[in-house]
Amino acid sequence: MKTLTFSEGIREAIQEEMRKSQAVILMGEDIGRLGGTFKVLDGLWKEFGPDRVIEAPISEEAIVGMAMGAALAGMRPIFEIMYNDFLCLAMDPLVNHAAKLRYMTGGEFSVPMVIRTQEGGRTSQAAQHSQCLEALCCHIPGLKVVMPSTPMDAKGLMKAAIWDPDPVIFIEHKFLYSKKGPVPEEDYTIPFGVASVRREGSDVTIVAISDMVNYALEAAEELAQKGISAEVIDPRTLVPLDEEAILASVRKTGRLVITHEAVRRGGFGAEISSLVAEKAFRSLRAPIKIVAAQNAPLAFSPSRATAVGYGAMPELVEVLSKCTHPLEEAILPQRHQIVQAARDLLAG
Repeated sequence: MKTLTFSEGIREAIQEEMRKSQAVILMGEDIGRLGGTFKVLDGLWKEFGPDRVIEAPISEEAIVGMAMGAALAGMRPIFEIMYNDFLCLAMDPLVNHAAKLRYMTGGEFSVPMVIRTQEGGRTSQAAQHSQCLEALCCHIPGLKVVMPSTPMDAKGLMKAAIWDPDPVIFIEHKFLYSKKGPVPEEDYTIPFGVASVRREGSDVTIVAISDMVNYALEAAEELAQKGISAEVIDPRTLVPLDEEAILASVRKTGRLVITHEAVRRGGFGAEISSLVAEKAFRSLRAPIKIVAAQNAPLAFSPSRATAVGYGAMPELVEVLSKCTHPLEEAILPQRHQIVQAARDLLAG
């Protein structure tokens, strides 16, 4: 095993597959010399050149259309939409064409392309650059949705996504990019639809998505100190979803907390809750709880940690240090809410 950051895992997966096959190409805004907004693709333009690392116009609709055409022509395009929010600008080619073509042609054509996009808050980028729209993507038949939480999963799932026959929405939480973790030295892939049990437990199941896996693990550690054994399930892919892993855990613990950073209303937590209510209802000893963001646009107001990380003026850091509830933190789900939800289930 070696140690990589989350972003390095993604870059290494893409680099290795581009070296294997000329069919793998990159498209996106500022992905050439700049290496992408978050530098995930740094160095690939220098190695593979502008014919395979293609600078796209500032039009998400055009990028998706270009990638769809390339996929239909036999290529394996990976294109970056720099913020999850900007998927809204590409809905027609993505939803009405790429997602449906294999079904409408009886399998004669497929659209094997990967859409890399970044989501999430905690970086003080406000309402138009921080949304979590995975539930919107999951609602569309024909799209696969991948949300890794570790460098190992990011690399293995990216490799699987590149060679999948369907359009894959590969969602990366921007707060994970610097997170480090072990990654196998040898070549590997991680299949879609296989969840990971991040921590075993017997009293309560916590299903956590993307960056919330880290908060769930911290919450599980705190719960353990209070004598509560929490099992943490990371689905890794939402479409396809490993239903049996979730159901098996709930049948064991009898209690379920679901946590994601997307807003609660219409979030993917409702889908998981519905699944458990339909197929494991008799195993439940308490109502299902969902810990998610408030149903509000995300505020800019940063936390002290965010201000320090961004090198804010000392005066601003000092002001924020006196704020007990900066707006961004007040809207987003927090570790203590997961802990409280689990304790409420045990107490109820």
